[in-house]
Amino acid sequence: MSSLLLTEVRAFVGRFIVMTDAQRDAVTLWVSHTHALDAAESTPYLAVTSAEKRSGKTRLREVLELLVHEPLPAANISDAALFRAVEKLSPTLLLDEADAVFKAREREDLRGMLNAGYRRGVVAYRMGGANKTTLEAFPVFCPKSFFGIGDFLPDTLSDRAIPIRLQRRTSDEPVERLRRRDVEPEGLTLRDRLADWLGPQLDDLQQARPHLPDELDDRAEDSWEPLFAIADLAGDDWPDRARFAALVLSNPEQREDESLTARLLADIHAVFESNGDERFKTSDLIDELCKFEESPWADWQGKTITAHGLSKLLRAHRIKTMPVWVDGQTVRGYKLEQFEEAWSRVLGVRRDRNVRSESASQAAPNSSNAPNAETREPGLTAYLERYADLVRRCLISDREMIQLAKLDIAYANAGIA
Repeated sequence: MSSLLLTEVRAFVGRFIVMTDAQRDAVTLWVSHTHALDAAESTPYLAVTSAEKRSGKTRLREVLELLVHEPLPAANISDAALFRAVEKLSPTLLLDEADAVFKAREREDLRGMLNAGYRRGVVAYRMGGANKTTLEAFPVFCPKSFFGIGDFLPDTLSDRAIPIRLQRRTSDEPVERLRRRDVEPEGLTLRDRLADWLGPQLDDLQQARPHLPDELDDRAEDSWEPLFAIADLAGDDWPDRARFAALVLSNPEQREDESLTARLLADIHAVFESNGDERFKTSDLIDELCKFEESPWADWQGKTITAHGLSKLLRAHRIKTMPVWVDGQTVRGYKLEQFEEAWSRVLGVRRDRNVRSESASQAAPNSSNAPNAETREPGLTAYLERYADLVRRCLISDREMIQLAKLDIAYANAGIA
């Protein structure tokens, strides 16, 4: 039975590396996927990471070499050779020490290939020919796995990767020593059996539309769909195993968004929630952000983040400074309402509207406790109330509200309706 074959592959992997059940299931399905790539529109990256050396990354790569379709270790291969190997062999790329690759400026061509190679039909362009004057297109679609220390993958890759985070095993977690000459025949036999099983099933896999858990985001669905199709084809308990592994490893609520703007939005949300205020002067907001010790705002490029730096990060979400009434005066700053859509879309949180009442220093200038209330023109307060709601909805600024009210007074004095 095909389900028993997957179980055998899973057991083979688990003999040599300490992993969780979800990780073993994910690796087993990814290995199977390399033998059924022709049926897939996209291929997930396998990102094998650890916090420390000697955590099993190299051992897992060695095990995968025995199981996947056309393994191509790429630690010591030139970029030019790799492009041509992917074009001719359609291999499974096993990139060891990938953390160094993504730091090296001279490997820009390789990083471009890795970024583009998750979807069928995508090509990478390079200059070739005798004098490097000919534009050549290279197919880059193939299964790829990365092995390295730390969170080295850029967001464009990590969002499309199945994360396998290994930990150094303890003395209470024994594993079998991998002697390649002893286990190679068994591993290659499993590889051939996977190819023999999945080869005739490519049409069915291509037509499959497996159920996708609602908890997964769009990119996680793209990554796991070809693996779900294989699990459904195998049957038995593998459909449930596959979806449980996906929810454990790729659930958006479990994954940390490492983009700086996402971290900034999360910290700003925490500031508003903890203080209960609805508006902040820019410098005051920065002061609050710098209190988060694990965030980079207090040491942003060697100094405290500036108002310009804050504005630059928020620009992508169309959030800009605006006039706000704080401490009895109109200053440049931010209002809570400006962040609500970004919080909902990026963080998946909605505003808690149980915000405490504004202090006298923060109340808008149409309030009777504003310092200049007694010196305004007669009737100005009544006209200001016409536009107070527009200010609260961030459609106009405090200054614009006063100007509109004064214009209404001028029209009324002139007898213009």
